[in-house]
Amino acid sequence: METRKVLSGLCYLSIFFAGFIFPLIVWLASGDAVTKQHAKKALISHLIPIIPTIFVVIAFVYEMVHFQNELPALTIISIVVTAMIWLVVVIWNIIKGVKVLMTE
Repeated sequence: METRKVLSGLCYLSIFFAGFIFPLIVWLASGDAVTKQHAKKALISHLIPIIPTIFVVIAFVYEMVHFQNELPALTIISIVVTAMIWLVVVIWNIIKGVKVLMTE
């Protein structure tokens, strides 16, 4: 199997073991244009769910401090939506990683 395909596939599948660090390193260190393109796509896809997660955590902490024992519905809905975003991104990365590894 080609090194290009392995590195590109691992960039997507690194969501399980290295988060956004592995695609970032591959993107910066690789000399191959195709591998860099896959690493960049994987990096972006790994960063997408982090943004809403930060806002949900801040909102959750704010609500817990101000409303002590109750969570407003908006916070619960935002937690569910963020979890769905994470699930979609993980599934998408698995599909893309396998697809890259299986291409000829």
